[in-house]
Amino acid sequence: MTAAKDGLRPDAIECRGMVIPFRYCHARRRTLGMTVRPDKSVIVRAPLRASLGEIRDFVSRRAAWIAKVWREFDAMPPKPPRTYESGTVFRFLGREYGLTPERGATESAGLRGDALVVAAPDEPDPRTARRLVDAWYRDQAAVIFRERAILCHRRLAAEGIPLPAIVIRPMKSRWGSYSYRTGRMTLNLHLIEAPPACLDYVIIHELCHIRERHHGPGFWRLVERYVPDHAALRRLLNALV
Repeated sequence: MTAAKDGLRPDAIECRGMVIPFRYCHARRRTLGMTVRPDKSVIVRAPLRASLGEIRDFVSRRAAWIAKVWREFDAMPPKPPRTYESGTVFRFLGREYGLTPERGATESAGLRGDALVVAAPDEPDPRTARRLVDAWYRDQAAVIFRERAILCHRRLAAEGIPLPAIVIRPMKSRWGSYSYRTGRMTLNLHLIEAPPACLDYVIIHELCHIRERHHGPGFWRLVERYVPDHAALRRLLNALV
């Protein structure tokens, strides 16, 4: 069985009358990990020495949890595709703003009251509006994510955890990650749409991974020390998907 371009190999199990397709890969890690994406795809990452049988057993043990997550995704109302027409609602740091195209001397994007205003010498069409809004989001994230990371790092000063370099990019299945290989923290660009408390939670979550590599009891005790309401913030983030 060959791997796809993303390095993930397809497989499936049948458990309790339910077929669970999944994709998997091997990586330098000590334990098996699983992600269920909003499109209901199941991704498994396994230690280098894990056999396919061990991976299948792992998926079987998590079958009830997978079914629960699938039901939660099914219960979510479908999210309409984003448009860039006048009046389209955009989120920024947890608040909503209506898109307002207008003529201007130069191309620009920014907030004005309850509006996200995009301007161009010729009133911007949806394609231009999209380019301006996307660039504005990236510019805002570059500044705000760095500021929040510094503040969150100060909150964890007693832990002696270093502040890593930050990479910002769109991510399909994670809000953030930390790489032990590069020493970098990656944050999902779409966090710029979430309330600041959610952004802070993701940053602290990834900082805690520098101390605790896996999602074990020690990791969650460390997170809870600084974000007691982390479960509620995760639910809020999932509602933004």
